Parts: sequence; C-alpha cells; structure tokens
Amino acid sequence: MRTFRCDYCGHPLFFENVRCLQCGSDLAFLPHRLALCAIEPAAAAGPGGSDAAAAPGVWQRKVARNRTDTRRLWKLCRNHVEQQACNFALPHDDPADYCASCRETRTLPDLSVPENRTRWYRIEVAKRRLFYTLAHLGLVRTLPPGGERDGPVYDFKADTPQQKVMTGHANGLITLNVAEADDAERVARRVALHEPYRTLLGHLRHESGHYYWDRLILEEDRVAEYRALFGDESLDYAQALQDHYARGGQLPGWQDRYVSAYATSHPWEDWAETWAHYLHMVDLLETAAAFNTRVELPGGEGEEVDDPFEASKPDFDTMLEQWVPVTLLVNSLNRSLGQEDAYPFALPPPAVEKLRFIHDVVYSPRKAPALAEAQAAAAAA
Repeated sequence: MRTFRCDYCGHPLFFENVRCLQCGSDLAFLPHRLALCAIEPAAAAGPGGSDAAAAPGVWQRKVARNRTDTRRLWKLCRNHVEQQACNFALPHDDPADYCASCRETRTLPDLSVPENRTRWYRIEVAKRRLFYTLAHLGLVRTLPPGGERDGPVYDFKADTPQQKVMTGHANGLITLNVAEADDAERVARRVALHEPYRTLLGHLRHESGHYYWDRLILEEDRVAEYRALFGDESLDYAQALQDHYARGGQLPGWQDRYVSAYATSHPWEDWAETWAHYLHMVDLLETAAAFNTRVELPGGEGEEVDDPFEASKPDFDTMLEQWVPVTLLVNSLNRSLGQEDAYPFALPPPAVEKLRFIHDVVYSPRKAPALAEAQAAAAAA
C-alpha cells in the first residue's frame, strides 16, 4: 500500500489512522480518491456553504488555508460513529449508513462478547486493505450508487457449542471464523496444517480469489484458458480436499509447479492461492515504491521499484523482476528482528505463468457491467 501524508500539515499517516498526531486534524479515507485525507465539519467552510453543509455529521476536506474544496460533502461510516471501528467516509447524500467496505459485511459475531469486538475490528482492518487493492485494480466500485453493495459479501462468525464455523466461500459469500483474528489460535492452526504462512489479510485475499473466479473466469467466458493452466475445476471438490488431507497436505514435487502445497488440492484452490499471491505482489510493490525502494537486479544496476498502479497496465515482467529482490529484502529485514520470513515462498516457472494469466485477466476489458464500471473508475482515479 502507498504511504499517506496529512494533506493539511504533511505529517506521515498510516492507513488505519483517524487523527493526525501532528496537527490534530480528523482523518477519513475518501474512496473516490483512494486516499486518507484531513477533514473538518462542513459548517467550518464559512460563507457560501450549502444548507447541507450546516447539517451535523457532514464533513468536507480540510485543505491548506489558501485553498478551499467544498465540492464534495461526506459523512462518516456508521461503524466509526457508533463503534470507532472504521475510518472510511461515504457521500453525505448516500442512502446507506455504512461505507462501501463495511456494507459488504452481512453478519457480525456477538459483539457483547468482549474478545469478539477486538476480533471484528482486526478483521475489518484487513478487509479494508483488501478493498483498497481491489478498488485500485478496478474490481470493486468505490462509490456504488443507491446504497448498493459491491464485491463479495462477508459473514464473520464465532464457533458455538452447536456449530463450528468453517472459513470459505460459496456463491459470493465469504465466511471467516473470527478465531482467526486471535494470534495464538491462528499460529496453532498454521502449525497443525503445516502451513508456512497464515494471516487475516491472506485469508481474505485467498477467499476473494474464489469470488473473482466466478466474476472473471466463469462470467467472462475464460474457462478454457483457465483450464489450460490450472486444470479441470469440475473434478469433485469435496473428494479432492479429502484426498489432500489424507496425504498430509503434501504432494511430492509440488514446489516445481505450484505457489503452495494447498494449491495442489484442487484447481479452484490453485487459482485462489495464486490470486492471493498476485494481490501480495501488487500491494508489496506499491509499498516498496512509496518508500522509493531501490533494488539490485541480476546483471544490471540498481533501480527504484515501480508503483504497479501508476500505469494503466503495468508490465508483468518488470513486476516479477522487481518482486524477487523486494521479497528478499523484506525477509532479510524480518530476520534482522528475529522474526520468521514474511514471504516464505518461491515461484517456479509454472506458477509464474499462472500469475501472468491472472495479471492479464485483471487488466482485460470486462463484459459484466458492474466490473466494467469499476474498471473505468479505477482508470480515472
């Protein structure tokens, strides 16, 4: 993710901030700009403000004293006003109470249980980061009209004595067991399943891959192309997973063809795992570019990492060339702090070709109206 600075005083900000620590300005993420901005009550605009500007709960961008910007008015997401759990804004005249990210959430765990509130907050933070990347890629509309919901729908649930919650995707609905937000529980599951990597954001990226398989492969008539690389998804899914776990989650030689051991379980999971890696790639490269990171490339001089979102369609070979040294840098920094590798993967040539296919699919013109609209909005941002 890019870095942000307070557009009132210039102080560095994090994506999750709600107030600038230097100038004290309130902050909100404005979806149409894909940026964290300083805001102030619209009534502070002074003479010339509209009637709506004087209404309580209506905000505008707070800009430098020698400029004004009252063209757009905003309200804060209801999850910020009532729960202090979101920093997204939405247009003040939007019929929805929740921002474009929060309205994707259909089911919450019981928030009267103290630990569930913390779990939910952590999950929503990860989901907003996913939303940011998907919006940049033109895969979700930042300002869906009429209070509509766009993108996947989410159920965040806790286990009960009567029912265990399984994380997964079905028919556009992503379900996540909120226990995944507990570090100790998540690490225990990672160890038990022999996984090298397990994070909340990684879970959401993976499950979003299943959602976008329907949108970008099935609905866009690209199944034949997909099968040529990933295999036949019509194979019995339940049986494939049963066989995968029966062999201990490991297929001999998987490292030569797949991004992860789990990707071997079924062609759908291969797509979802590769999709998650593609989102890892664009997000981390954007972050590296934001910090003006310079990397040494094999056989050449050092160069700064390119922001993948600055071009209408970034060059995949350049992304891949820069990706390897960036991940080596990240892992080296982690090891310097006594931590395990943040990116414990290697990309064999067949996996690279699958990533290239996803890259081409993401940037291809869309047939579906909502996806086409999101793609056009991302291009114009």
